[in-house]
Amino acid sequence: MSQADTVTRILDSAEELFAEKGFAETSLRMITTRAKVNLAAVNYHFGSKKDLIQAVFARFLTPFCAKLDKEMAALIATTKEPNLQQVLGVLARTMLTGVHSSSNSNKLSVFMRLLGLAYTQAQGHLRRFLKSHYNETYNRFISYLRDAHPELSPREIFWRIHFAIGACVFTMSSIEVLRDMAQADVGEDTAIDEVMNQLIPFLAAALER
Repeated sequence: MSQADTVTRILDSAEELFAEKGFAETSLRMITTRAKVNLAAVNYHFGSKKDLIQAVFARFLTPFCAKLDKEMAALIATTKEPNLQQVLGVLARTMLTGVHSSSNSNKLSVFMRLLGLAYTQAQGHLRRFLKSHYNETYNRFISYLRDAHPELSPREIFWRIHFAIGACVFTMSSIEVLRDMAQADVGEDTAIDEVMNQLIPFLAAALER
């Protein structure tokens, strides 16, 4: 097995187990057992459990943020002052094309469960890691909200953003359950991109209100 294969197997196993059981409840031994590698391989490639958690997030967020920055630059080039629905539309399309269409169709849902865990489980190192690596992209999005609504205080912006993140995490981490419910309750087979289309105006209204 090549080193690249070993790293991928460790990351895949860690991602799945963290999403299933949580960060604190998942041991390195559980990860190595599922990945069929020894503990020395984890220590060699990642150094510690904290570093492995950060690597799981980086595998999604680094290419995602790079693509999002590129797509937002293209939007600004054609629309000097985009509204929030347009900004959220770019965000949604980037999420879908960057993750859901990959070989693992469940990747976005898994990542959203991980993001939810980052809020509910004490992982101070992860917050510091995300801020140090991805704050520029996050702040760029915040600037669109601030420019559109200069009357909002930093406190109001903080709560609106995190309520919106909560809605995204719940919706996308439970996407298959919600699709099954829609099928049972309203007889509708809803594609994931259509769920996104339903979510975007809701989020825009919540952020702009």
